[in-house]
Amino acid sequence: MTKQLEKLMFVQGGRCFFCDQRIPATEASVEHLIARANGGANSEDNCVACCKSLNALLANKSLKEKLRIVLNQRGQFKCPACYSSKETPYSTESNGLRLERLSRISADLKNRHPALPRTVNALRNTIDAVFQKKLTAEDISSILDELQSSGRITISENKVEYQLAP
Repeated sequence: MTKQLEKLMFVQGGRCFFCDQRIPATEASVEHLIARANGGANSEDNCVACCKSLNALLANKSLKEKLRIVLNQRGQFKCPACYSSKETPYSTESNGLRLERLSRISADLKNRHPALPRTVNALRNTIDAVFQKKLTAEDISSILDELQSSGRITISENKVEYQLAP
């Protein structure tokens, strides 16, 4: 990793400038806001660290085109690596492990019926217990997101409702 990229990653807290997701050094790159091909400088004011996939998308576009891409997201910006799933783009867990975790927690929740956790905090604690407190808070959030996106749960005002198949 270059000194410039190391400095940008430090200043940005190890997160992509655009999507704000944590990115490992191997997936980070320097994005020139005004592309060098368009006369942009290699200075601190013109450079940010971002995901390689987003850097490839923005490439040599003008600053106006880049802003339009960001504004078209209409809310929280998601980089192209996020579109394939609800998980964070650089999750260290494999797709197989993610599916295994989802299957395991779904089975546990079915076995708890009708005594299911009714609040988000209680569900977080349940997930933590099922995996013997070996998951990170980010892993637990990822599982919650996956449960929601798959339609297994609905969260409204910190209350959880279930739509688990029999």
